[in-house]
Amino acid sequence: MKLTKTVMAIVMFLLTGVTFSIYAQDKYGNEPDKCKTNLSLFHEAVKMGNYEAAYEPWKWCMDNCPSASLVIYSDGLKMSEAKYDLAAGELEVKKGQKIQTSDNIVKVDRQYFDMSKRNKDAMNKNAMEVILVYSQRVKYFPENLGKVYSDWANFLFKRAVLEELQLKDEIFEKLGESFRADPTGMSVKNLGKYFQTFTDLEKDTNPQKVFDLYDDITEAVDQKMENYSKDLDALNKKVEQGGQLSSKEKSKKRAREVNLTALGQVEGYLDNTLTEVATCERLIPLYKDNFEQNKNNVTWLKRAVSRLNQKECTDNPIYPVMVEAYVNAAPSSDAFVFYAGILMDQNETNKAVEYFNKAIELEPDNYKKAKYYYRVALIMKKRGSRSESRRYARLALKERPSMGSAYLLISNLYAASANTCGTDEISKRMVYVAAADKARQAKAVDPGITATANKYIQSYMASAPSKKLVFTEGLASGTPHKIGCWINETALIP
Repeated sequence: MKLTKTVMAIVMFLLTGVTFSIYAQDKYGNEPDKCKTNLSLFHEAVKMGNYEAAYEPWKWCMDNCPSASLVIYSDGLKMSEAKYDLAAGELEVKKGQKIQTSDNIVKVDRQYFDMSKRNKDAMNKNAMEVILVYSQRVKYFPENLGKVYSDWANFLFKRAVLEELQLKDEIFEKLGESFRADPTGMSVKNLGKYFQTFTDLEKDTNPQKVFDLYDDITEAVDQKMENYSKDLDALNKKVEQGGQLSSKEKSKKRAREVNLTALGQVEGYLDNTLTEVATCERLIPLYKDNFEQNKNNVTWLKRAVSRLNQKECTDNPIYPVMVEAYVNAAPSSDAFVFYAGILMDQNETNKAVEYFNKAIELEPDNYKKAKYYYRVALIMKKRGSRSESRRYARLALKERPSMGSAYLLISNLYAASANTCGTDEISKRMVYVAAADKARQAKAVDPGITATANKYIQSYMASAPSKKLVFTEGLASGTPHKIGCWINETALIP
């Protein structure tokens, strides 16, 4: 007997209902009603800051329906870490209040602990509970794990300091888990910690691993910065066009500026850490030894060519060989720009321009176009073509107005021209003022470059006209001064 469509629909509905009922029962454990009641009880108590009332219903849910809700773990961490801090002797610090530090008071990530008030047994017990919450969080809600493991590492670091424990291996393990899960979820500080520890362990025995990790981290950081920059560019454009930002948009703008500043510091920290490892003396033999087995590996070639270019190790014969291999393995915009650079070195200028243009035409993304223009600007700088270098830097800024590195490049070009673009002391020194102005523009459009830009400004303004010189020349502070030669810009007398 054939079932009618109506009967079939009823059967499917009933089966679906049974499936949902089984799932719901599994999610909320063997006592779903009690689980739901306890979830509500402890969550409301936590919101009011009453951890004592929240504890028993929360613990019941942890033990009997651990997969019921993520709030079990977000609230659980608030409570268990607060209990740990209390046992460690945390002192309340009001905003702006200064603490008179002593041997008994320890600061850990802006938290202050009076070590004379600590309860070691309670600290250990509560630490075990914190770790249990993290463990179950990972088991039952394996999402956003980059941040979860990063936060877990932070707790272990705090515990190591307060309990005077050796937890370096455990902290490094959690940072590694965080990075493997999602490096974009890691805090800025933890990205730096992880890379520093990894570099110390591997730099002498396996530097390639250090380079690979550096590339993984910088790619993650670059992606984060690009996403934040796009948000910031859109908000700034709205303001430039006369629009008003909502309170939500203002808050988003501030957050993006803070995040970009922090991420910019990570890039600087990573570069400083890598400097002693990534020298031409190390890179050239390493890439020579590994080239044959990687000559068709696009990722390896791209990273190796980029690093040799960045470190100015391009004079060695292996560099053009690797670039040609990269072009053959992946005839892309990125590869064409590197290839054009080689053609420039071989004085095949017309062919180089052809490849530059081909790279730009192939790339639909404005931000990537900006990177390619910037790379060409660096090549032109290396060749001593300062005016052309600036032209390409400006093209990069046209595609990405928030590209602070392009402004810094122009700033550097100006400073390098001080002696050739000035005819007397005042005109030479005013070139440094123009250079400092470009560095100021860099940090104004790109908070991620603030630390580097400040160094440029400080350095260049140290060579700017002094008060005595301005007075002696009979000039007035704040008046415009025309800078000639290829720069052809106006700067204000300081």
